[in-house]
Amino acid sequence: MVDKNRPRKGSLAFSPRKRAESEIPRIRSYPDKDTAKLLGFLGYKAGMTDIVVVDDKPNSVTEGSEITVPVTVIEVPRISIIGIRGYKETPYGLRPFTETDGSKDKLEEFKEMVEKEKLDEIRLKIKTSPNRVSSIPKKESEITEMPIGGELKDQLDLAEELLGEKVGLNEVYDEGEFVDVSAVTKGKGTEGPVKRWGVKIQDRKAQRKGKGRHIGNLGPWHPTHVRWQVPQMGQTGYHQRTELNKRIMKIGSDPSEVNPEGGFLKYGEVSNNYALLKGSVPGPSKRLVRMRDAIRPKGIEGKPEIKYISTESKQGV
Repeated sequence: MVDKNRPRKGSLAFSPRKRAESEIPRIRSYPDKDTAKLLGFLGYKAGMTDIVVVDDKPNSVTEGSEITVPVTVIEVPRISIIGIRGYKETPYGLRPFTETDGSKDKLEEFKEMVEKEKLDEIRLKIKTSPNRVSSIPKKESEITEMPIGGELKDQLDLAEELLGEKVGLNEVYDEGEFVDVSAVTKGKGTEGPVKRWGVKIQDRKAQRKGKGRHIGNLGPWHPTHVRWQVPQMGQTGYHQRTELNKRIMKIGSDPSEVNPEGGFLKYGEVSNNYALLKGSVPGPSKRLVRMRDAIRPKGIEGKPEIKYISTESKQGV
């Protein structure tokens, strides 16, 4: 028998749709890397602009021609490495085993654990620098951790080398690389099922008292139970989302190259190093953005050739 019922409206890909617990995005998986390097970075979303670049996508209709591309400007002040944390694999996943803030005795203990294979992974404890971003009123630093690629011994060597230092984006990524971007989206509060799930507005004859922005019913009388798949009103926005394969079009140190006249809307002017990521990025301006090495990178390689960066005023947009 052919099922004549229409498919449900709205994607269940991200459910339940509740508020994110923290504005610091949480990444649960990272790609395997043979070399010892930081597998991510953090920055603050400033806004969007557009650039003119030579299309280097193979087999593209406009390959070799100059095209206009929208980009997101991410302000990326240097991050501080404040500690090293060692993890042990358990039946319940990776668990913190030990950590150090740089004392000599503790570092020796780390080396002994690595030699005796008591640790399975080493991560760096990092601190952001929002106080260096003039447009962000919040001055408290975000503290999180970042994994390192390579073998365990190489991880420890790099961690020992970077401990107490400040790292810039250009020391982690090159122009033209692909990264995955995670951020918490713009919060919209409580919304109905039409905006939250994309259900159809009822026809005029089906509406009750002229109100049609709701579903037809919650389910049968028996059993007296509302299934969780039924689209209802609730929290919309302020969810963590990850977008894959954002290409780094440019990493720059001169903010005047990207600052528009009057600054970015609801942000102001960029005052530190910056990165231009192709396309859009989740979240409003001033939101913390987390980058990681692309877990499913595309095949385009090499540095993009940028001809022009728009600095026209965004105030009238």
